Amino acid sequence: MKLGFRSKIYLGLFSLLLLLGIVIFFVVSMIMKEALLEENRNRGISIGSTLAARMAEPVLAVDFLRMKTLVDETVQLSDDIFYAFVLDDRDKPLVHTFKGGFPVELKGANSVSDIYKYSIRLLDTGKQLIYDYAFPIIIDKHRFGTIRLGLLRTKVQEAINRLWWSTFLSTGIVIIIAIFVGTAVAVPVTRRVKILHKSSEQALMGNLDIQAAPLLKKNCWEIMNCSKKECPAYGKIHQRCWYLAGTLCPDCIEGEYAQKISSCKNCQVFYRCSGDEIQSLSESFNSMALSLKTHLSELQSAEKTLKQQQQLLKTVLDATPDFVFLQDTDSVYQSANKSFCDLVSSQEEEIIGKTDFDLFPKSRAERYFREDKDILESGKPLFKESKISGREGTKWLHIVKIPVYEDEGKIRGLLCSGRDITELKRVQEQLAQAQKMESIGQLVAGIAHEINTPMGIVLGYAQLLLEEEKPESQAYNDLKIIEKQTRICKKIVADLLRFSRRTESTMKPLNINETIEEVLSVVEHTFMLDRVSIDRRMDSDLPAIVGDKEKIKQALINLVNNAFDAISGEGKITISTHYNVQLDEVIINVLDRGHGIPPGIIDRIFDPFFTTKPAGKGTGLGLAVTFGIIEEHIGKIEVESPPLLALNEKTENSQGTLFAIHLPVTGKKDQMETEDVKHIGIR
Repeated sequence: MKLGFRSKIYLGLFSLLLLLGIVIFFVVSMIMKEALLEENRNRGISIGSTLAARMAEPVLAVDFLRMKTLVDETVQLSDDIFYAFVLDDRDKPLVHTFKGGFPVELKGANSVSDIYKYSIRLLDTGKQLIYDYAFPIIIDKHRFGTIRLGLLRTKVQEAINRLWWSTFLSTGIVIIIAIFVGTAVAVPVTRRVKILHKSSEQALMGNLDIQAAPLLKKNCWEIMNCSKKECPAYGKIHQRCWYLAGTLCPDCIEGEYAQKISSCKNCQVFYRCSGDEIQSLSESFNSMALSLKTHLSELQSAEKTLKQQQQLLKTVLDATPDFVFLQDTDSVYQSANKSFCDLVSSQEEEIIGKTDFDLFPKSRAERYFREDKDILESGKPLFKESKISGREGTKWLHIVKIPVYEDEGKIRGLLCSGRDITELKRVQEQLAQAQKMESIGQLVAGIAHEINTPMGIVLGYAQLLLEEEKPESQAYNDLKIIEKQTRICKKIVADLLRFSRRTESTMKPLNINETIEEVLSVVEHTFMLDRVSIDRRMDSDLPAIVGDKEKIKQALINLVNNAFDAISGEGKITISTHYNVQLDEVIINVLDRGHGIPPGIIDRIFDPFFTTKPAGKGTGLGLAVTFGIIEEHIGKIEVESPPLLALNEKTENSQGTLFAIHLPVTGKKDQMETEDVKHIGIR
């Protein structure tokens, strides 16, 4: 049977429509399949990029709760999101959504380099296909971890199969309309997704000023006819007012987005300006980038302030002369200032992390450990004075150790501070010595007074008996010995009285050079007989001093006689004077090159009754009396033995002794008459 033209037309048309339908079916199927796969790919990239951007802040803050919340929310976005997890910068899992434990083999199944924005791998588990997405978490060019996201291929394949059947049963017109409608809908969606994707890439590269949301036709201040320029939302064309805290709209609730969004949804601004999910996602992305930028700025500012405060505190601690250090409950040093570092002769880096056993001898470290343990157990502070010996000599330290508490009241360590009280101890010892000398002086005064009268009687009767005896008789010689020894006793008594009883001084201006010459004129001839010369080095421009001339002469005679006694045989005594302009005082130097003073006794030479001379050669009161006279004149006396380049003499003889007397000039007369201060000699 032959087909007619109409049948042919119908058959041809049917064949054409059938062929066209088949072509359209496969073409549309392939297009929709690729579109679905591309959409699924872009959606995975968008979700992963957004999650990576949102994960930056909690990763930076090591907020595991927030990270877990974000991955759980992401998995709940769609049924085809199979898993999500976060790896740190060493590829160790931080959080994940697996209920049966984290599959270790999945960790290395996909990786992404810092130079790529993402990586996609199709994984076959044997039961289903999964698209695995990997996104690096990069903040300010530093990588902090990786986001991994898994989307099921099974769900996509099921959608493709359903599409095939729908397309097969649909007519060509429906197919064409569907294609046009789908294309019309997909294009803007894809475009906005791509914009959001590019924005997330910019955020990952550190650019937090990007804007992903479209501009509005009218902004909130235009809709509400608002002129409050101080409002945070005023003039912000890229920000939505419901994302900003502190807006001045009367209907807004104060607080952040989570507190105010419920009231904002009833506002006409939200009704007119809010868009679909993609626009909301873009607006949320803008807000997140702004919040992240603000938080980063605050963190940087806080870090800078913290460093400044730490530096200021360290400067204050290093500037204090007291040593300060902090130990934890295991006696490990956590911090130490410069004074403590100098005390133990170590740098701070060498002290931190060490214990007392690393810094001190074992016996001392054990004592410190027991002290620290008692404080930590009892919670009571420790106050003590400790004597330590080191390369710089012996020191006295006043040490305070107190427990340091945490906010919960638990002891977290020990704070120790110490102060060098060596000078205070020396002054206390001198004060005790002065009190002892005062008691001795009172005792000596009483004894001398009682001895002086019988000594006078013995001397008087001895002299009367001498007049009756012949000089060549034995009795005469015996009486001369009695007279001589009695006179020695009288001299000792006189020295004792001078030492113990302060006689009234006659203070007048005097020329110290003339006073010295009067003293030398008395002793020089006697010294020359024993071949001891006197070298004068007087400053002719000395100002006058105020003092008692006779007492000054007595002090000088004692020093000159001591210098003469120290020279065994031929020698020289050098006496010099000069004026110290800065200290406004006259200095008298008495130098001899005798046997000198041993270091072990130099601190005792000014003590009463202390002498190194043989019996009958000295009373031990000469320097004590001299010291008292100089002290009475508000001066001081210093001694060096051996002298250190004294008077610039060039000699190979390093022995000898130098006494230096410092006396204030006339300008200090009022001070001398009123000031009650002890000037202790430097020995």
